Amino acid sequence: MNLDRRHFLGSLTALAGSSLFTIHQQAQAASLAKSFPIACNSYTWLTFYGRQGKTWMADPDVSFRELVQSGLTAYEPAVNSAEEVTKLLPLLTNYKLAMPSLYVNSTLHQAAEAQKSIDTVLAIADAARPAGTTLFVTNPSPIKWGSNDDKTDAELTEQARNLDRLGAELRKRGITLAYHTHAPEHRQAAREFHHMLLATDPKHVSLCLDAHWVYRGSGNSQVALFDVVKLYGKRIVEIHIRQSREGIWQETFGDGDIDYRRLAAELKTLGVRPLLVLEQCLEKGSPNTMGPVEATKQDIAYAKNVFADLVG
Repeated sequence: MNLDRRHFLGSLTALAGSSLFTIHQQAQAASLAKSFPIACNSYTWLTFYGRQGKTWMADPDVSFRELVQSGLTAYEPAVNSAEEVTKLLPLLTNYKLAMPSLYVNSTLHQAAEAQKSIDTVLAIADAARPAGTTLFVTNPSPIKWGSNDDKTDAELTEQARNLDRLGAELRKRGITLAYHTHAPEHRQAAREFHHMLLATDPKHVSLCLDAHWVYRGSGNSQVALFDVVKLYGKRIVEIHIRQSREGIWQETFGDGDIDYRRLAAELKTLGVRPLLVLEQCLEKGSPNTMGPVEATKQDIAYAKNVFADLVG
């Protein structure tokens, strides 16, 4: 049993590091990392604003003024439609913010819903063209948020097929699709996570490594996190960065449960240079000592130190 597992993991490692992953995708990610050393996802600001009893983007000018006060120059919003992107573009111009990546929702495990999702994402891609966005991040939705329901094998097969289709269509538009996970995909021996990467073409589907969701979804395991890096490191084109202490998300990115210095060193050894996207968020039990501007300033400073060899 153990011998079979070693052979299996070895074959996965060989596949993940093989020439199937295109030089184009690696170069594109490295260019993004050099141009935009540190970006930030909108979810960070949504959670901080929520704690203050405010709504992120209720007044876009107020929201963006605070975002740029923090020192950010690149922003990764989560969008649901092309219309949202169209409204966002003038604000990005006004506040001199780049949008190298976008987070898009999708439902891909059911054929009837999958085509709608693909069409929506492609419309978003067309709308984002003026911003020069070249990375799309998606986490195909679970069957039911907050439940312990898992997709069937047939649904996983359908989802992988549609994820590959979406990545192929985005590639025609000069956009790399990066697969992202939360905790549910790492249940049941991480069957959903592994199948999405093993059943898709690396030319069509790359990986957005959300380090903390891999860690949490695997039972707070750094062993699992660094196994993922070993298996699929060459496909990592973006990292979502979040830290916890004793399992609880902290206000700022710093030392904690995940050894990010080790992660940075392993990515350097692999020769990959992903886009770095802060996503330091809040949950029940998180410290409450500062607002989003000060927290993000500290996040940027620490991230530049930890990932010094991976940024411009």
